[in-house]
Amino acid sequence: MAEQAKAKVPTQVTGAQSLVLSLEAMEVDTVFGIPGGAILPAYDPLLDSVKVRHILVRHEQGAGHAAEGYASATGKVGVCMATSGPGATNLVTAIADAYMDSVPIVAITGQVASAAIGTDAFQEADIRGITMPITKHNYLVTDADQIPRVIAEAFHIASTGRPGPVLVDISKDALQAKTTFSWPPKFDLPGYRPVARPHNKQIREAARLIAQAKKPVFYVGGGVIRGNASDALREFVELTQIPVVTTLMARGAVPDSHPLHLGMPGMHGSVAAVTALQKSDLLITLGARFDDRVTGQLATFAPEAKVIHADIDPAEISKNRNADVPIVGDVLEVISELIKAVTADREAGAVGDYDAWREQTAGWKATFPLGYTSPEGEEDSVSPQYVIERIGAISGPESVYVAGVGQHQMWAAQFVQYERPNAWLNSGGLGTMGYAVPAAMGAKVAQPDRVVWAIDGDGCFQMTNQELATCVINNIPIKVAIINNSSLGMVRQWQSLFYDKRYSNTDLHTSVGSRIPDFVKLADAYGCVGLRCERPEDVDATIKKAMEINDVPVIVDFVVHRDAMVWPMVPAGVSNDAIQVAKDTAPQWDREEDEATEQPEDADKDGK
Repeated sequence: MAEQAKAKVPTQVTGAQSLVLSLEAMEVDTVFGIPGGAILPAYDPLLDSVKVRHILVRHEQGAGHAAEGYASATGKVGVCMATSGPGATNLVTAIADAYMDSVPIVAITGQVASAAIGTDAFQEADIRGITMPITKHNYLVTDADQIPRVIAEAFHIASTGRPGPVLVDISKDALQAKTTFSWPPKFDLPGYRPVARPHNKQIREAARLIAQAKKPVFYVGGGVIRGNASDALREFVELTQIPVVTTLMARGAVPDSHPLHLGMPGMHGSVAAVTALQKSDLLITLGARFDDRVTGQLATFAPEAKVIHADIDPAEISKNRNADVPIVGDVLEVISELIKAVTADREAGAVGDYDAWREQTAGWKATFPLGYTSPEGEEDSVSPQYVIERIGAISGPESVYVAGVGQHQMWAAQFVQYERPNAWLNSGGLGTMGYAVPAAMGAKVAQPDRVVWAIDGDGCFQMTNQELATCVINNIPIKVAIINNSSLGMVRQWQSLFYDKRYSNTDLHTSVGSRIPDFVKLADAYGCVGLRCERPEDVDATIKKAMEINDVPVIVDFVVHRDAMVWPMVPAGVSNDAIQVAKDTAPQWDREEDEATEQPEDADKDGK
């Protein structure tokens, strides 16, 4: 049947067989999912496929995040599958996560028989209506003849323009019905015409502003990663010698080792990156969206800067900050055209003078490097920053690092050295606890020859650790570093800073006073190797031991002190000018000489 389909011969099949053949035609090699009543007809022909590997997860949310990890590590479309009702609704968090972070996934769900739709039938849920705000597009298919066209459209929409999730909901009777399969299907999507090529007039105007600027900064977002434009960006940075910052979603777009790279901007960004944006006169914004975690109080963000804003999604341009030069287009093409325009200007004598600015930003970077100290009285305990720093150093830049959300996420973004794109996967926009383990699983399936570390918190880990069973059974040997501070760490940090240390419901009892659960025993129960590290002098040896085990998943319980905080920090809702490098310690800038000194500042304005 597959050979007939490959030869484009119309073939009599069921709707379910048509679905599997369509996935094969789209060169899908992996589907993450769980069967159930409404999707069950699709699982029967899936058993016969020699091209599509199905990985049975333990929770549909795990299937969705695994599809995200697969997609983020490779740039290919990730695929997940679930049944109707609760199976489909369990995918919602992962779909929303993919939507916020522009991850191309196709989620296929079963639906009750078309005659029963709208009757509150058993396990019926309007998943199309539920996911409409969090998908690029979604479908309800009740006619088996439409399955090939819809699948082809779904993959096209998910992977073109601004990538994102597409949901395909198929009624059970459509999967069971007889139909004729032929490939490729014809489809037309009126109204969906992503603009790839930027307008030449806007490119010329952007080049003019770049030549005129005295304090320009490349503000680089995750769109550069998704658009496979990292190499072109590095060429552009080398050509212009303009300092660059990379957002949380863009880590690795420019190597951390590059002398012009100032680090990550935002709430927990480096002083150099945050300050360069604040004091710049031109933001060259590429694939970024001026989100609140970068801008702080929007009205006070980069007050003197003109803005060049390039994005594939026209809805993002001038949404939060007005763009002086809006450029709609594929970021790779935009950068390529800007390189040509800037090169032509330079040959004509229009060369920007950024020497003083480069020296100034390099001074900030040298004066305020990222660092950490142990809290008072905890000098002999394990520092979470040190653990993550050593994982990055020992595992190296070719590894993949995956994080959920919270303190461990910020430390992993700060203290691992990223030298290439797609080495850093995390839940940025939605901030999803439980992302790391299943996303690491998906990344490892996509790139089995790379070392994949899930750097997780003890809170995040307990949300999706059941996927360790999936990893063991399917020979997916990820490595998990649990940064175990026995707390919901980031919430505890805010309680320390803003709620007078009133720790309401943030104690997880995973290492302080008890081990509930004991992560080493849990690892053993799942068939993984469980390790524990509680002394600073054992950190390197523990990581190296984990690196030596490559046939099963390794879970390392790093018991760290619970009062470590993420610094620098811009408190929520205030200007980036209020950045703190430690509690009550902020860089105070001399207005005339721009020299940085550490001064106390009550940034949270609570009088303490």
